[in-house]
Amino acid sequence: MQEFDKKEFIKNVEEYIGVFFRRPIEDATKQQVYQGVAYTVKNMIIDDWLETHKAYEEQDLKTVYYLSMEFLVGRALGNMITNLKADSSIREVLEELGYDLENIEDEEPDAALGNGGLGRLAACFLDSLSTLGYPAYGCGIRYKYGMFEQRIENGYQVEVPDNWLKNGNPFEIKRSEYATTIKFGGYVRMIRDEFGNDRFIQEDYQSVRAIPYDMPILGYGNHVVNTLRIWDAEAIDTFNLDSFDKGEYQKAVEQQNLARTICEVLYPNDNHIAGKELRLKQQYFFVSASIQRAVAKYMEAHEDIHKLYEKVVFQLNDTHPTVTVPELMRILLDDYYLGWEEAWEITSKTCAYTNHTIMSEALEKWPIDLFKKLLPRIYQIVEEINRRFIMQILSEYPSEAKKIEKMAILYDGQVRMANLAIVGSFSVNGVAKLHTEILMKQELKDFYEMFPWKFNNKTNGITQRRFLLHGNPLLASWITGKIGDGWITDLSQMEKLLPYIEDEQSRKEFMEIKYKNKVRLAAYIKEKNGIIVNPDSIFDVQVKRLHEYKRQLLNILHVMYLYNQLKSNPEMEFYPRTFIFGAKASAGYERAKAIIKLINSVAEVVNNDETIQDKIKIIFIENYRVSNAEIIFAAADVSEQISTASKEASGTGNMKFMLNGALTLGTLDGANVEIVEEAGAENVFLFGLHSDEVIEYEQHGGYSPRELYNSDKDMKRVVDQLVDGTYSTDKSLFATLYDSLLAGRGGEPADRYFILKDFKSYLEAQKEVEKAYLKKESWARAAMRNTAKCGKFSSDRTIEEYVRDIWHLNKVHL
Repeated sequence: MQEFDKKEFIKNVEEYIGVFFRRPIEDATKQQVYQGVAYTVKNMIIDDWLETHKAYEEQDLKTVYYLSMEFLVGRALGNMITNLKADSSIREVLEELGYDLENIEDEEPDAALGNGGLGRLAACFLDSLSTLGYPAYGCGIRYKYGMFEQRIENGYQVEVPDNWLKNGNPFEIKRSEYATTIKFGGYVRMIRDEFGNDRFIQEDYQSVRAIPYDMPILGYGNHVVNTLRIWDAEAIDTFNLDSFDKGEYQKAVEQQNLARTICEVLYPNDNHIAGKELRLKQQYFFVSASIQRAVAKYMEAHEDIHKLYEKVVFQLNDTHPTVTVPELMRILLDDYYLGWEEAWEITSKTCAYTNHTIMSEALEKWPIDLFKKLLPRIYQIVEEINRRFIMQILSEYPSEAKKIEKMAILYDGQVRMANLAIVGSFSVNGVAKLHTEILMKQELKDFYEMFPWKFNNKTNGITQRRFLLHGNPLLASWITGKIGDGWITDLSQMEKLLPYIEDEQSRKEFMEIKYKNKVRLAAYIKEKNGIIVNPDSIFDVQVKRLHEYKRQLLNILHVMYLYNQLKSNPEMEFYPRTFIFGAKASAGYERAKAIIKLINSVAEVVNNDETIQDKIKIIFIENYRVSNAEIIFAAADVSEQISTASKEASGTGNMKFMLNGALTLGTLDGANVEIVEEAGAENVFLFGLHSDEVIEYEQHGGYSPRELYNSDKDMKRVVDQLVDGTYSTDKSLFATLYDSLLAGRGGEPADRYFILKDFKSYLEAQKEVEKAYLKKESWARAAMRNTAKCGKFSSDRTIEEYVRDIWHLNKVHL
């Protein structure tokens, strides 16, 4: 990064606009100016990108390949400008040209490469790896449409394609020279070579070409530029003229169709066999491409494949990339002709696995028939891994046959990917202290007993550069004015704010910033939702992926309860509340989509009821994503982290809210436990069952929610309103939610996520929120303390722990 040259910057922007759009800058659209600025910014870091990777090669540094189905990177331009430390310079230049930097940033779509916390964590990790100077590649898929763009129509979620690439992506570079071939289907033929060794050849397969697109991941102010490598699929033969001439039109383009479908969407609906097959194809596609290229890159600089693990580590972000284990074995066995024991030693020293879920149904399992048909050679290898592992179990636990039922990789007609990941990795980590304890004591207890040395905890983190420095510039500037800018790369320095908590003027300044951020969010809501909200009200926020265990249903049931109270007692004391939701539900998850409809149906009634005098407003933020998340986190007063205890592995939204001075209202679940430890129990609002209580209930078949329902008239009224026509003339519209609470279905226990069990406790905690908010001085102290004590939750700290305990990387010297 050379010294910023204003004239050179303007000249480059004008040149790019002229070359790409044949226009002078004064006639350019905002989108065209964005493109010109983006290409200019990329040009500013190209030399550093080249120098970084040259240094990695010259210093022969070990590299982590972070394999993930998702990278929720958000918009790139603002983040790059922040990490270039060029914000004020570029802002000034654009103002001279008659443009506002925020408006230009708004021309960039969020990259549709992820959906929830898993993908955002991966993006934070890449930011931290670059800022800390560690060699890394992020490896994933270049989705054409991502998951989907969410629209709310008549209160329903409607999924439409998220065409984020329609104007191109100025930050990516196509690397056709690194294309690899990926094979699906066919059969495996065994031959014996001249040395008497068995060799395996896949024949009669379909194949696609994997083409990498590289995106720069810039470190903060340090010239280090790592790479996010996302793979696109292209047909090897785009058009079969012979088939076309014979009238076989579908066959003529079948390779093209295969390639196109692989990279079209994130997480295709797998409620049907075609969706399952496509998802497994996606996983193998990006894993095989990434592993093939990583091994080839290693061999370009090294002669001995046996030392691969000394220079390469593959981190599996959840079970999605688990085929890394058998794919690396395939390459070592079939391409490098190693024996099984040699290949297994290398593989099991190179792969490491992060578990992101406690719920057994979320641990991926594939039907053996599908897996075997789609990946015949990989299945053979998995079969042999399983055979040898069962022998190991029988050897260590000869009298415990039940162990096989729990631990086998192949069992009951399924390939169990979590088991494969654990067996094939040298490290297995959870993502919060509580989560890791539950894995070791409950869900993965048998594996922990067998491989205790593999298990470790790495509590998740977030990058303060995205979610404070860029997302909340008012607060970031205030903090820097108080304690200097060291916090930007060392979040533990936020503790220097602690003395200011007792300073009345500092508390006033802090809360004035919060108010301005609430005004900013209110303006966004007015523009997008057409609803006026009161910035003086309590902004109570729950934004995250919509899943039943995250309990958005509990939240809206509480809002329904409050509305009932106001209708019954119009003169009751009540401080105005704005309840803000944002979430996507998976396309095939009908009950989650019903919750979205319920939230919007309740909002329709409550927001238009003049008798309650705007004391409650309910807002559903459409198409929740990184760019609007930054505005939301900065404005929140209350952070809803209300998952069923023991179900949320970590959560990272809780950390982003804390960073921005919101108070957590939550269960002792995931990283909430550690937030309480850092902020102090007096500065959070806790409620509900503890994880051990939930697990105890689950082990004994649940509890009887109907007893609670019949004994609590307020609860009964709220639950009955799901089906009595209060919020829909179609009384059956929310029957599935009503049944889930009181009856269960399909062998599932009633109130599986303990919503009614925790309802009363949640109501009490919400009353405490209102009482606390009325005491302005103590609320300000608590909000400031949350920000001051957030240092542990930086992804920089998390990455340093991965490096120390798992990856063993060295920093690059530029």
